[in-house]
Amino acid sequence: MPSDESTRTSRREFLTGRSALEAAADVLAGRGELPPPSSVKSQRPTHLLEVAREAMACTWEVILPASEHARGAEGALEALDLVETLEDQLTVFRSHSEVSRLNQTAAREAVLVEGRLFELLAHACRLHEQTGRAFDITSAPLTKCWGFYRREGRVPTADEIAAALDVVGSQHLLLDRDSQTVRFARPGVEINLGAIGKGYTLDRCGELLRQQGVANALLHGGNSSILAIGDRYPPEKSTAPGATEASSNEPRFQGWRVALRHPLKPQQRLAEIRLENEALGTSGTGNQYFHHQGKRYGHILDPRTGQPASGVLSATVIAPSAADADALSTACFVLGLSEATQLITQLGLRALLVTPGPGVEIELHPINLPSDRWTSITE
Repeated sequence: MPSDESTRTSRREFLTGRSALEAAADVLAGRGELPPPSSVKSQRPTHLLEVAREAMACTWEVILPASEHARGAEGALEALDLVETLEDQLTVFRSHSEVSRLNQTAAREAVLVEGRLFELLAHACRLHEQTGRAFDITSAPLTKCWGFYRREGRVPTADEIAAALDVVGSQHLLLDRDSQTVRFARPGVEINLGAIGKGYTLDRCGELLRQQGVANALLHGGNSSILAIGDRYPPEKSTAPGATEASSNEPRFQGWRVALRHPLKPQQRLAEIRLENEALGTSGTGNQYFHHQGKRYGHILDPRTGQPASGVLSATVIAPSAADADALSTACFVLGLSEATQLITQLGLRALLVTPGPGVEIELHPINLPSDRWTSITE
């Protein structure tokens, strides 16, 4: 269990009765305190257990109803142990990781990779095709070219961008399913799973918790990648004679309600979205950018042009898996409103894009997002 005072305080608040709505909104909006919402009232148990840990350069949390799971704390800790294990496999910031070993070797020879990692790479290649190359796990050379690899932003020359683009493209990944090996088609190709790795890790943690019988939980990694198991409430243990769902005062569906941050004012909430057995990923450049000669450059790069993506302030995608939600939110940010709308509609998913409006305003664009699943917030 984490030992820092902020984590201990947070857990005490959960165990002494903060509602699921308050907890999820606070955690995912990055807020300190929120007033209790008056529009949602429930007689069912909502006391929560929260377990947190630092990994992948951010805070990971597992939130679940305290009274529902006999081994809730143990299961949450096992899930967070898995986060650390997967970080050691996926990160490019540790020279011994499997992905780093792949980057060091695969241009010279085929490299055998662990089965689940192979499937992740294969899925990333499929997403590369589905998104018209807007999502690409081989864009690491561009990230380095623009100085975002070490968060030291710089504007590269045209020749530097051209050289990086020459080795960017998932078509350069040669995956052999029979031998479960990966080889790079040319020297200089590099993989970075930053736009899909957290979502994949959440999916793996969700698998673990479900195997342990967890029916309701909310997991997030760094606020921007979220996985909801169940619909927030424990299942009803009994129903009074003659009572029906329609006649009950308590709606069957409440959902895990999570708050999205304003892309330009990170201390403010922008919207709340209800999740049930699904995942949410948000991409934006609110935390990683630099200014040069009066122009702002964000860290999300278009792998097709080598330039920072523009036109969208944030892109949120709701999908069945957290890996897809993460990857597709990045793709939508790169594609822009029109092409992103086409992609989300084609895939039958839901999204919320934010674009600049007139003057200092912003505009929200829900895509296939029913009105009972999200609420715009003005603060």
